[in-house]
Amino acid sequence: MNTRDLPRNILKGGGFLALPDSDRPGPGVVVIHEIYGLNDNIKDITQRLAREGYAALAVDLFSDRNKPICMARYMAGMLRGSVNRFGVQDLKLALSYLAALPEVDPDRIGAIGFCMGGGFAIAWACTDDRLKAVAPFYGANPRPIDAVQRMCPVVGSYPEKDFTASAGRALDVELTRHNIPHDIRIYPAARHSFFNDTGRAFNKSAADDSWARVLEFFDGHLNRKKVAIKPGA
Repeated sequence: MNTRDLPRNILKGGGFLALPDSDRPGPGVVVIHEIYGLNDNIKDITQRLAREGYAALAVDLFSDRNKPICMARYMAGMLRGSVNRFGVQDLKLALSYLAALPEVDPDRIGAIGFCMGGGFAIAWACTDDRLKAVAPFYGANPRPIDAVQRMCPVVGSYPEKDFTASAGRALDVELTRHNIPHDIRIYPAARHSFFNDTGRAFNKSAADDSWARVLEFFDGHLNRKKVAIKPGA
């Protein structure tokens, strides 16, 4: 695995890139951090994806900016439920950077996000058809929720002991209504940030199960082998 920090002159806001050991282009994943920013926990998740064969890019949405002002703008976008909220354009630029790497197949890119990042993943997927699958963890939905009819396939994970559980249930209903492939699960007794193994809310059984579901879902939607069709076949 090859890892490196990306400076702001290479990628807006900078980031952290982890590439798997491979001799041919493979799938990629954009990793979207929660309110704590691009910390060691997010970098660890990025490297875990690389060990599974995904070129993973964690975006820094706070770098070189006034964090309180950024947070105010992010929260305003979340409260409005806007799919074009402040920060989504940065994610689109990050996807463009990732897609241009020789190690990445641009037709097999997804995203994973946590809390604030989970809400970003859902909103972003409503406006960018380059995303082929997203994995939101305890993220909020856009408003009106009908906007999700444009989404790619979704594997979502939500804690029962959290306000986002209702968002997960509503997303499940809406994706079913629009016939969008999805796997939404609410974890009993789990709390917010249950996936973060550095925090007090860490729930190992929920974290292990959700990670296995994400990998299986991504394997199906991002890691499929391309089949060449001969003319006249």
